Amino acid sequence: MDDQPERWTQATVYPDMWADPDDDPRNNEGVSPDGEFANLLDFLTNYRMTLRMKCEGLDPEQLARRSVPPSTMSLLGLLRHLAEVERDWRNWITDGDPLPKLYGARDSDFHGAVAEQAVVDAAYADLDREQAATDAALAEHPDLGARVGKDGIAIRELLVHRVEEYARHCGHADLLRECVDGRVGQ
Repeated sequence: MDDQPERWTQATVYPDMWADPDDDPRNNEGVSPDGEFANLLDFLTNYRMTLRMKCEGLDPEQLARRSVPPSTMSLLGLLRHLAEVERDWRNWITDGDPLPKLYGARDSDFHGAVAEQAVVDAAYADLDREQAATDAALAEHPDLGARVGKDGIAIRELLVHRVEEYARHCGHADLLRECVDGRVGQ
C-alpha cells in the first residue's frame, strides 16, 4: 500500500501550475512597480501570497502534519516561524531591547505547531500582525542605504533578506503541501 497522495492541481491550462494564469492572484499583468523599494515589496507580497495559497483548504491536522520526514517542518510551523522572523527583523531595526519571542524558547523543531484550530488561528493572526508591524517599521526608512539598529544593517539588506526568507520557505511549502494531499504547482 502506498500512502503517498496522488499528485493533482486545480489548473487546467498548465498542469504544473497551482492555478490557471487568469485565476492566479499573484499575476499582475501591468507594468512592474517603479523603484527598488516598490519592486522588493512586490516580490515580498507575491511570496507571502504564495505561502498562504499553499496552506489554503487544509484542516489543522493537515497544516500541522510533518509530511517530509525526517524534517520536523510543517506548513503550520512555517507560518509560526515566519511570524517569529518578522518580529526578529524589527529587533534589527531598533537600538532598544529586543522584543520577546512569540513562542517562548526556540521552536526550531516546530513542537508548538499542533493540530488545533486555536493554534492555526493564532498563527495566522500572529503572522498578519508581525508582517504589518515590520512593514510599518521599514516604511519609516525610505532610504534603502540607511543603516539602522545596533549592528548598522542597511534597510536594503533587510528587505532583500525578507524576500529570500519567504522564497526559501515557499519552496519548502511546495514539498510539504504535495506530501499532504498531492497538490502541486508553482
